[in-house]
This record gives sequence, structure tokens and C-alpha cells, in this order.
Amino acid sequence: MIRLEKEFHWGGRSPATCHWKCGDACAQPVLNPSGNRYIREVVEEALSRRDFLAASLGGLMMVSGLGRAQAREAGGLRFRPIRLSSEDRVILPEGYTYHVVIRWGDPLGKGARRFDIQNWDARSQEQAFGYNNDYVSWLPLPRYESGNSRWGLLWVNHEYTNPELMFPGYKEGSPTKEQVDIELAAHGASVVEVRRTSDGSVYYLPISSYNRRITATTPMELTGPAAGHPLLQTKADPTGRWVLGMLNNCAGGTTPWGTVLTAEENFNQYFAGLDALPEGLVKRSHARYGLPRGASPRRWERFYDRFDLSKEPHEPFRYGWIVEVDPYDPTFVPKKRTALGRFKHEGAEVTLAPSGQVVAYMGDDERFDYLYKFVSKGRFNPSDRKANMKLLDEGTLYVARFNPDGTGEWLPLVHGYGPLTEANGFKSQADVLIHTRLAADLLGATKMDRPEDVERNPVTGLVYAVMTNNSRRTPAQVDAANPRPDNRHGHIIEILEEGNDPTATRFRWSLFLVAGDPSDPSTYFAGFPKDKVSAFSCPDNITFDKQGNMWIATDGQDNSLRMNDGVYAVPTQGPERGYVRQFMSGPVGAEICGPIFTPDNKTFFAGIQHPGEGGTLEKPVSTWPDGTNVVRPAVIAVRRLDGEVVGS
Repeated sequence: MIRLEKEFHWGGRSPATCHWKCGDACAQPVLNPSGNRYIREVVEEALSRRDFLAASLGGLMMVSGLGRAQAREAGGLRFRPIRLSSEDRVILPEGYTYHVVIRWGDPLGKGARRFDIQNWDARSQEQAFGYNNDYVSWLPLPRYESGNSRWGLLWVNHEYTNPELMFPGYKEGSPTKEQVDIELAAHGASVVEVRRTSDGSVYYLPISSYNRRITATTPMELTGPAAGHPLLQTKADPTGRWVLGMLNNCAGGTTPWGTVLTAEENFNQYFAGLDALPEGLVKRSHARYGLPRGASPRRWERFYDRFDLSKEPHEPFRYGWIVEVDPYDPTFVPKKRTALGRFKHEGAEVTLAPSGQVVAYMGDDERFDYLYKFVSKGRFNPSDRKANMKLLDEGTLYVARFNPDGTGEWLPLVHGYGPLTEANGFKSQADVLIHTRLAADLLGATKMDRPEDVERNPVTGLVYAVMTNNSRRTPAQVDAANPRPDNRHGHIIEILEEGNDPTATRFRWSLFLVAGDPSDPSTYFAGFPKDKVSAFSCPDNITFDKQGNMWIATDGQDNSLRMNDGVYAVPTQGPERGYVRQFMSGPVGAEICGPIFTPDNKTFFAGIQHPGEGGTLEKPVSTWPDGTNVVRPAVIAVRRLDGEVVGS
């Protein structure tokens, strides 16, 4: 979700290249470099069948066990929508308020220093809340009280850093070692104990036995099929089983056994020197993941060899994984679960199948990349937490193919399946997982418009996949699941797994929302009248309330709509299905991320990430949240003034 990264190339030749060299008049299907089909005429086809697919939702709900009468009563959103804004503040509907729970630099632990931007070092940052908070998870205390909404832990990802907003007098491209060390310490994640008071305010405990910082230098264990593989071995770790830290942790997920899955996304930006490598699989794979040919954008390689490909060509293979952490145990060694594949993970939202198997849905957040899911081999045991900790080390990883007729398949990324053989560079399942993108290319998966959050509605069982945008898709590259060229606003796809079973290998799908200004003919809001909805663009993260309403956090409206990012609520069922209403507007330069409710839905948490991006300390474009030139990413808690359920 870093803005600079969104402009990086996707690592291959132009996917519009015609293999027949016959120009725009070519009647043949256009192929991308991996040979996947794009369908020229499918835009009109997709739009013409949207009403039919939307109308079929009643049948889908019957399959999922949600009756028509229940669907008519579902939703219950009653707030008056706000308008798009460019003001430098958080705006909420009438009757709502918010406060900052924790912000960058707030102390965590005994002996931690008070934040002082003029007197800050790596040690101080290691004991303080990190930068650019993203995914937020609520974990109740005590652990076994799943419905506790007053006392719990907040897990918060720290995706990346904005050094121009962190360091006085920062010189772009010329960081000092001290600045780099602070940045390393500001990445990762935080675990903080929080409590809600009788008036609904949430505060964090600066000193708690649960509080923990995980950084880009925290020792972690590689587990699963790829652990120990030669491509994961480095000079510092000849075993290929231990790695320092996690990088660019975007969204995530929370497991039924109370651990957090945190997703490494745009790890490529931290490495340098692709051109220094010899031709071969290592270089080809790094190129497919977008590693820079020369210097890295951050220049960390000046001080640490592990970020220099000419010195450690295997180090990037140790990033781009899903990391599992037990937030209840501050001594827990984070595990990079290689069975879930290696790509630019947006998140890993977990659901349980009727069989008890664990399913994690994941998006690879890059233009023309793929939608995935992982199905565990083992089954969840509610009485054996220790056994559940091993569930994500063995199972099957799938990638999605969307067909023009509204059907789809999950293609297994399994060694020996189809082209995934030694002849094509895959000697083992470990190779398939390390080079997940290359394997998905060969299988002919559908190239999507930046698939980000993917979550299953807890009420209906329908799965929703968020496509943020793709301004590089040409008319020749549109397909049924990505129906707009120059898709600057994004869309959301609705998926019904066969039998409403998340382990199924077949599904049906439709377009749920096609974002943008409602006056744009290409927009679509599940059939709801477009003159009544709020304009929104670039959907990123989603969550669901107890009624099954979807809450959408955006990233990029400052570019697409020239207004600040925000949060939107929309019913997924009933007469107001598709009625998008804006609930929140964020400060200048910020994206809103990590939306999550407490179990009683009376507190809504959101991350305000990179407020003031586009400015510097010396020339700020935002003064949020403290009214000074020191902008500080933060997690906020939103509540109704009367203490009732948010949104109702």
C-alpha cells in the first residue's frame, strides 16, 4: 500500500504484446508473456450480465442458508452519510466521535522513552509504537473469552516508513546509518494491551507483560515445505531456516486459535543490484517480483549486506511470506509459513470449512497478479491449541481462474501438476512455493487488477475479493473479472464457493461493486440506484459487522477522486444491498486501513497510515493528529456518543 511502490512495473514485458504482430485490428486473443488469455469484447458482456448475476443473489443466499425474509431485514445501517472532503482532519457522521488510541513513538514497556523527534534513536524506536500502522486485530483478554469487547490486545502491523516525515533535514537517497537503524526498528508490528472505559474510550497500557515490538531485525523461523531450501540459505544463515525480521507487513488475518497472520507485501523495494546477478532462475524470479535493477529506493544496502544482491542473492527469497505470531506469548518466535506461498501478500484472512479444515484467502497486490487460497491438510481442534499451531505448515495452495460465464476454478499449485515440473524449473514443492508467481503464470490463472483484501462474509459465507485499481490495463486486456480498461477506481468481486464450502475447487462469481463516481456509466453498486450512493474509489481493506454489512477502507482517492481516503459501509443483502454510504474521511495524505470491530460492534478501530504523505517535516501538508508539523500515523477508536452499535 506504499504509494511509490504502486508505480513499480510488474516485472514482465507489456502484457498487451500481440504474438501475431498484426496490430489493433487483430481478431486473435491477445496473450500476455506467460500465455494467459485476455478477452477484448468481454467488457460489454460483463456489464450486460451484471443485473442477472445480482438478481441471482437471492438463490445464492438460499444456498448459504440465509432466507429471503432474513435478507430483507438484514443491514440495519442508519447513519447519515458524510461527503467527500479534502480537509486535514478525521470526519465522522453526526452522533459519532473518535480518539487516538496509540500513535507512532508512543512508549511500550518499562523504561521506554517519551517520543522526541529531535532526540530519537533505534533503541528508543524498538521500545515504541512503530510507523505506518496497517492491519489491526482485536484479541480478547483473557484469551478464552472470545466475546470480550472491553479488555484485549491490539495487534498492529507497521508496513513501511516515510523518512522525509521522520527525520529533520532528511536527504532523499542519502540516509545515515542511524536513520536506517531507526527505520528498521519502526517496521514490523506492535502488540499492545488495551482497555475500554465505561464512556466507551479505549486506552492502551504503556506497561504490560503483553506489550511487544517485532521489527525488521527480530529473529524468525522459516517453516513448512520450503524451509532449508538452498535458495533460502545465505552466508549469515547456511541452514536456510532463520531470518532477521519481516518487511512491509500490510494486512493480515486472525486464526481461530488466537494467533495473527501478518503479510509481507512489497519487500522488493528494500533490495538492490538485480543487474549484478548472472542470467538464470534466481535473476528471472527476482525480476518477476520487481526487484530494482540498481540501487534500492531506501539505500539500506549501503550499511547492510543482506540487502545487496551482489553479496546475498538469496536474501529476498526469505521475504514475501505469511508470518504467524502468537500475540499472547511475548517470547513466541515468529514463524514464516512457507506453505502459503511467496508473493506480495496483502493479507491472509482465515475461515473454517465444515470439515474443520482451515482456509486462508490471499491477494497478491500488484497489477496483473493473482488471487490465492490455502487449504490446510489437517483440521482445527478447538481443544488442542498446540496442534493447531502446525496447521499452516501442510496443505494445498491454489490460484484462481475466472471464466467469462461466471464460473471459476481453483488451480492447485502442486509440484507435478500440469506444467509445474522439473522441465520448467520446479524440482520440488519448495520450488513452487518460492517461485509462486512463476508457477501461477504457467497454470494460466487470471491476472487481476491488484487483488488486495479477500474475506468471507461471516453471515452469508460469500467471499469478497477487492481489486484496488489498474490504470495499466488496456482495452485489449480486459476480461470478465476485470471489465474496465484504465481501471483507476477498482472493483469488488463476489464469490460463492461450490456448496458454500471454502475448500471447494469450483466457484461462481459476479461483480458486486464497480467503484468510481456514480455518474460514470461503468460504475455499478450491486443494482442499487446510483444517484443515492456515495462516490468511492480504490477499495483496499474490508471488514464485516455482525449483520454482514461490508465496511470498506480506501487507498488512493486523493489521486482518483482528488479527495481524501475514507471508510464506507454497504449492505451485502436485503433491499439496501449495494447502498454505499461514506462513514469516515481521513486527514490529508493518509489512507485508512486495518478496519476492525470489537465483538459487540460498539468500537470501530481504524489505522490512519502515512498522514501527510507528499510533504516533509519542513514543508508539511498535514498537521494530524497533534496540530504540529510532526505528523504521526496512529490507530483511532470510533464510537457512537450514545454508546450503541456503530452503524446502527
